[in-house]
Amino acid sequence: MITAIGVSLIGALSTFHLSRLKKFGAIRASALLTIIAYAILYLTVPNYEMMAVIFFGSTFVGMSCPTKMHNYTIVIGSVFFALFFQYLVPHLKGYGGALGISAFLSVLVIQLVLYFGRKLARLS
Repeated sequence: MITAIGVSLIGALSTFHLSRLKKFGAIRASALLTIIAYAILYLTVPNYEMMAVIFFGSTFVGMSCPTKMHNYTIVIGSVFFALFFQYLVPHLKGYGGALGISAFLSVLVIQLVLYFGRKLARLS
């Protein structure tokens, strides 16, 4: 689990920062980093398939809008992604559904916490 969270953090943060470069974008950042990560994991990790899938899925979190998300929210979102993914994989057929729903849920949780946090701050 700790390894999955670490891989998720690297994937989300690297995609988030690389996608902010001019003329690079989120999709290119995700694709390039996933290819690089797959090659590195293939050469160094016995369980490279699962780690590569987790890296790829975490790039979805990193593709979030930089005006809505920041470093700390990407970090929290990538941890949630790893947790959701580990839980959902046994319950869904294939990795694709687990990747998408895990990324969606992790970003949704962060956005809801931020939204309601702002509402509570205004009431105080």
